[in-house]
Amino acid sequence: MLRVVADANVLISAALARSPNAPSVVILDAALDSRLELITSPLLLREIASVLARPRLRKYLTTDEAHRFVVDLAGQTTLLADEPPPHPPICRDPKDDYLVALATAHHANALVTGDDDLLAIDPTQLAIEILTPRQLVNRLG
Repeated sequence: MLRVVADANVLISAALARSPNAPSVVILDAALDSRLELITSPLLLREIASVLARPRLRKYLTTDEAHRFVVDLAGQTTLLADEPPPHPPICRDPKDDYLVALATAHHANALVTGDDDLLAIDPTQLAIEILTPRQLVNRLG
């Protein structure tokens, strides 16, 4: 089974998606039906909660729905400890290095993201793959 760390942007997209065929929703569904193991951490969950709490997102989901999404995510994923970011930083945006550290330390097969800063990382620097949501969905079949 694939072990995957999904960037906050992927999981937030799943929370806001209107289509069950959106790649982010397919990834979340794959985790829920045990086709992949989705790894999260306290820092990742806080980032998701912080973004979903923004007032401009109320037109997509209520505060209660946003809170429930994060609580459900924490309960239905593999919640692991945050790891210190790598030194020297690997990502163009050092705020994203915690995701690389999480995926690497916990032996994930892939980090899934739509973030160009993470997608730009030289793959020879890592022991994990960095995939777009669509690439992971294609891999799942």
